[in-house]
Amino acid sequence: MSGVWVFKNGVIRLVENPNQSGGVTHGRRNVLVYLPTGEVVSSYSSLEQILMSLGWERYFNGDHDLIQYHKRSSIDLISLPRDFSKFNSVYMYDIVIKNPNTFHVRDFH
Repeated sequence: MSGVWVFKNGVIRLVENPNQSGGVTHGRRNVLVYLPTGEVVSSYSSLEQILMSLGWERYFNGDHDLIQYHKRSSIDLISLPRDFSKFNSVYMYDIVIKNPNTFHVRDFH
């Protein structure tokens, strides 16, 4: 998968192969949705606000190439790439599993 992440109208999406044949193709991709508000997570700042409201704290003792969060009440650790353009479904599902009934991964066309 190759392309460029584009932020428009509060939503981030992947434009696959934007310069191929002079046109822009829109592929299917996943988005992380915060269920209580229906908000599509479009940046790490919005995700961090949500995670902190759920009791997650930044963890600074780990890998410097990652943004990490932990909960004092569990052994769980959420690790995300520093570059939001590399935030993909693997990381999204990790968040969903560690926050049941709070997030959902959906297809976005």
